[in-house]
Amino acid sequence: MGLLPVSGAALRSDARVRDAARDIGARYDVDYTDDAAVTALLTERRKALETEQRRPAAWLGLLALMAGLFLPVGISLSPALDAHLFAAVGAAGGLTVVGVALLVHARTQWKRALRNGPLAGYREVLGIARAHGIPLAHIPPWLEGRPAGGGGKGAAPIPTYPPVEPAPEALPGPATESPAPTTASASVPPKPSAVAYYEHMADAGGWHDEAGCLLVLAGAGGATWAATVGTGAGYAALLLVPLAVWVWLAGRRQGREKEELREEALRYVKALEAAQAAGARVPELSPQLRALLDGHN
Repeated sequence: MGLLPVSGAALRSDARVRDAARDIGARYDVDYTDDAAVTALLTERRKALETEQRRPAAWLGLLALMAGLFLPVGISLSPALDAHLFAAVGAAGGLTVVGVALLVHARTQWKRALRNGPLAGYREVLGIARAHGIPLAHIPPWLEGRPAGGGGKGAAPIPTYPPVEPAPEALPGPATESPAPTTASASVPPKPSAVAYYEHMADAGGWHDEAGCLLVLAGAGGATWAATVGTGAGYAALLLVPLAVWVWLAGRRQGREKEELREEALRYVKALEAAQAAGARVPELSPQLRALLDGHN
């Protein structure tokens, strides 16, 4: 079971959220407080949405649109098309209209599948949980209709509700009453220092290859200029080549370090999944861990 936005145990921890989730689930015949049922729902609906995006209407619409846009370019290159200019322009316009219509139809069908049904109820439950102060560990981009790893509002965002005051703590019962037996709640594993460091440097780097190439080009350009003009000072630019090698090696070291830290972060996310399955309330993940989880899935 992967990391859910919120566990059923967290939903049941607040009676108001629990009752609201069960009322919403009754409308869609889904128990949103059952982690196994929610996991099965999300898995099935994600596959259905991916299938919806691969329907023939989407591909045919894209091909027709591309043909309609590039056909005018071919008119100037082909004498046969140039001889039938009006027919070629009409065909290009018709293909463009058909392509746009097919793409709009495919997009509309995908939105309808995303916004309706049990997924709509689950997003409503998540919005209610957030309003009651229950953190959402991670919201998969596809659940809101966002591109993988992208931001934005999405085609079906989690609804926003006014914040709700925390529920008052239950008053202790009479001393003669024996408390009901409880089980020890699972705890969230502490974040290792390696994971915190990964969050700090996940977005760093990525410029070493480009900088190294620019330094090599600058060194080659200086040497070429020196050989052409006859100015020996231009050969000093060759010193940039060892600097480029050093930059590449530094980038390689940083890449290996980030990969090792990435593995540590993945193990930490797996530990959070296990803790959530055991009933722990997982806090909201950092943007770096959310991006890592999106890319891993």
